[in-house]
Amino acid sequence: MESRYGHELHEATHRTARLIVERDEHSRSADETVSLSDLANDELAEYDVLWWHREQPMGSSARARLDDASNSLREFLSAGGGLLLTHGAVEAAEALGIETSRPDVVEQTDAEESGFLVRPQYKHHPIFEGIDTLRPEPAPASDAVTVAYDSLYPRDADVLASRHLDGEDCPSESSILCWTVGDGRVVGVGSDLSGRHTETQRRLFKNCLAYAAGAEEAPATTGRPKDREEFEALREVVPDENHRPAYHFTAPANWLNDPNGLVQWNGRYHLFYQYNPAGPFHGSIHWGHAVSDDLVSWTDEPVALAPDQDGPDADGVWSGCFVDDDGTPTVMYTGGASNDQLPCLARATDGALRNWKKDPRNPLIQRVPDEVDILQTIDWDYEFRDHCVWREDETWYQVIGSGIDGEGGAALLFESDDLLEWEYCHPLLTGDWRRTGPMWECPELLRFDNGAVLHVSDYSKVVWFAGEYDESTRQFDSEETGLLDHGVFYAPQSFVDDDGRTLMFGWLKEDRDGEAQWDAGWSGAMSLPRVVSLTEDGALQYSLPEEIQRLRETHHSYADLTISPDEPTTLSPVEGDMLELKLTVDATNVGEFGIVLRETPDGSERTVVRCNIRKRTVTVDRSQSSLSDAVNDQPHSMPVSLESDGSLSLHLYLDRSVLELFANDAQALATRIYPTREDSTGVSLYAADTDVSVEALEIWDLGA
Repeated sequence: MESRYGHELHEATHRTARLIVERDEHSRSADETVSLSDLANDELAEYDVLWWHREQPMGSSARARLDDASNSLREFLSAGGGLLLTHGAVEAAEALGIETSRPDVVEQTDAEESGFLVRPQYKHHPIFEGIDTLRPEPAPASDAVTVAYDSLYPRDADVLASRHLDGEDCPSESSILCWTVGDGRVVGVGSDLSGRHTETQRRLFKNCLAYAAGAEEAPATTGRPKDREEFEALREVVPDENHRPAYHFTAPANWLNDPNGLVQWNGRYHLFYQYNPAGPFHGSIHWGHAVSDDLVSWTDEPVALAPDQDGPDADGVWSGCFVDDDGTPTVMYTGGASNDQLPCLARATDGALRNWKKDPRNPLIQRVPDEVDILQTIDWDYEFRDHCVWREDETWYQVIGSGIDGEGGAALLFESDDLLEWEYCHPLLTGDWRRTGPMWECPELLRFDNGAVLHVSDYSKVVWFAGEYDESTRQFDSEETGLLDHGVFYAPQSFVDDDGRTLMFGWLKEDRDGEAQWDAGWSGAMSLPRVVSLTEDGALQYSLPEEIQRLRETHHSYADLTISPDEPTTLSPVEGDMLELKLTVDATNVGEFGIVLRETPDGSERTVVRCNIRKRTVTVDRSQSSLSDAVNDQPHSMPVSLESDGSLSLHLYLDRSVLELFANDAQALATRIYPTREDSTGVSLYAADTDVSVEALEIWDLGA
């Protein structure tokens, strides 16, 4: 077939035709124009690619003409033809049935300069050949309409790039898209190909035409990942071996936050989580899914739940929990739409928990209870989200996170006979906004043989309340309180496994700026699973499941070691960025000692775990953790108490940018560090003022 670029679809206006000819005069071997109305009767087989550009949104007239031509266009694409849609013409992808979701940004930009922001996993895509940066040179913004997906993510497209406006990243505005239709390819560029051009934009245009026309080559993208193999391939193009954790779970790419729907079902562990496939930022939230047989090795599964554009979860399928409804796997989640956030329900249709059917009655609670003055904010009509559901006899109960105006965060209790119709009971617990914030997210009630724990997330930290839950009155009496973690651990969720253990996962937030997260191509990690229980005194305690020991490789053991203040104790040959360390010291007459991790030979990068026994604190000093100015270098600290014999035990897990630290099984601190140098692998001990006696020190190199 003769190569003929540039068979142009347009509304037969002379101005549009001239613009098209000017843009393509250096790249095509042949070009012709045809009106959209004549397309249905036109012979397309001799052409490689069609280009359709619109300066304005698609109106009803253009859509009607497109309907007449749709069969001809789809036959052309299925046979291997290519289609380039620019600016307003990108709307045609949904009209042609190529894309399920309608773009929600169709407007003129008010920016002075406009460019595109390449997603890191696609930086080697043929469309970006010769473009060697994720943020190419912008151009003066034009008057042409911009088409993009913002609050909604396209269901069927590969999103290759977002927008970059007036020097600022706009990651949520997905504007360069690719689809595969039969043997053909469709490329949509919703902005930056109208008006005056830079050399980068001219190159982008040529590349788009060439890629759309290249039916003889395997496509570089085939749509959003749908199975394990495709998710694994996505992981391989976003390695970030310096910072991406190896044995802590992360999403294949893009954004991860809260753990959701945790369960062991038919012997297999299931981890659902808040996931944005559009990129490493919080946006169009779906439920990601991974499975494991041992809590250590996780395998990606297809996305479990996605927003429905016209549904009660159009803006996101937010956090929720799993319940077993007489053998039917069921999840309760928050659907976000417009200014509402309301409870929704879905049921699995298979035993592998891969396919879910949303209840047509969603949202199940249509409005917040009138009995309490629910907090209202500029973003939401009512702050009312996140679920903890359980069953007592024949009655279901759930706690929803909220806030009471003028009082503080609240966990609101509801009851139901069938999971579908819910009646408000009362606040299970209400906080003081001055101490625990105005709004509580992700509430969860945990019950043990010797008491109960309610934990809530107040935007910055996770607060626990220990006490008694009375099943007869449905009241919770709080006796003790504290923090679940003193670092970046947030929005935890728990479940009881087949061995009777209460296992908790939490989201480990990033601590570097949004630009750095975009450049990495991923954001967020899950904590290691923590076994949570109550002590005899009614306080929380933590341990790690035995399965985590399977990560251990080379073992280093030290006994009766003395750390002198005269010089650091180097632990050669121990080094690395994936380690487990268990340390017990006699802290009876000690001032300060500590552990140095991720240290370069010249000391320019180092992370110091400082144990100040006089102040009874353990602090992760991050002031020299990274040479990058894109990271947070502020310390994280937690209080500690000595054992009755005066000893202090520390248990650390280092996984590249993740550090999880436990003290005497009673306090936890998770933090993030981002060394820039490959030789930031040294490990040592130090004492500040007096000799420190190390009773036991064990270190393991960890695998993944």
